[in-house]
Amino acid sequence: MTIENELFNLALNARTNAYAPYSGFAVGAAILASEKAMFSGCNVENVSYPCGTCAETGAIAAMVAAGYRQIKAILIIADTDEIRPCGNCLQKISEFATPETLIYCANLQQIVKTYRLIDLLPQQFSFSERKDGK
Repeated sequence: MTIENELFNLALNARTNAYAPYSGFAVGAAILASEKAMFSGCNVENVSYPCGTCAETGAIAAMVAAGYRQIKAILIIADTDEIRPCGNCLQKISEFATPETLIYCANLQQIVKTYRLIDLLPQQFSFSERKDGK
């Protein structure tokens, strides 16, 4: 099984646990942190919309909680051909990724588009831009 297939299955399974009673739009995400470490997440909505969390955020939190700090690839899955990470999630992904990190976007059957992080977020904020220099 390829890495892409493993990420797809992990994200698809995570999506089944999404809590999306307000939008009805369930999303799953899976991260490859190392050859043996993968993490998943799903979107979790809240009645105080938009205070919920995206699937990518959940997967990143699981990765960080397990002690990993590098995203080698991420896959996002939803019941649409037009799924991409939102701007907020792209910035979160960039904190742990390189500009060349692959972002796989999938519908419920297959990966429909693959991007590099730099394709979706060419001007991310960086640590060097902080005014306090710390």
